[in-house]
Amino acid sequence: MNSDPFHVRSQWTEKREKGQPPEPEFPGRRSFFMVLLGVGGAFVAALLSIPLIRYTIYPLLANTTKTSWSSLGPLDSFSAMTQPMRKTVKILQVDGWRESVSEKPVYVTKGTRPGAQNGIEVLSSVCPHLGCEVPWNENRGQFVCPCHNSVFAADGSYVSGPARRGMDTLPIESQNGDLKVRFEYFRELVPDKEVMG
Repeated sequence: MNSDPFHVRSQWTEKREKGQPPEPEFPGRRSFFMVLLGVGGAFVAALLSIPLIRYTIYPLLANTTKTSWSSLGPLDSFSAMTQPMRKTVKILQVDGWRESVSEKPVYVTKGTRPGAQNGIEVLSSVCPHLGCEVPWNENRGQFVCPCHNSVFAADGSYVSGPARRGMDTLPIESQNGDLKVRFEYFRELVPDKEVMG
């Protein structure tokens, strides 16, 4: 044994030099508290991160709400129309944390396609070709897209141009004599009407 007080040799070092396996040492109080502090800190960090993770991934898990129903006016006010009437609807849509209010033009016209009410249907003014706004051309008596010259009849049916289908009809309902419409977005460049979520 060395009598030098500054020379410290551990039991493990001595046994290693002799070729003997060291005996496991019981960790001291300081080591125990360090492990306890580390485990407690990790637990608190995990607990505090749960709200942060939920806040971050909420928009990915939340569904976009459908647009709300908008009133277009009394149903009988459209019975005497001779050409499509342009109306503007307000659209309220909630997507994750974002709430958006926008206005979109629609056309109330006479038609017999599925979903029509008393011979009246409502058309989206969005061109099914590339999404341009399609105005009613009173001189020609047709809808004419200003972007690529797709032409549609007064009831929205396809006449000519690069569009692959007629103008899209929107869901309508009559409540207490009031015509209501729900605006929807449709996939472009496809021959059949597909609602986009």
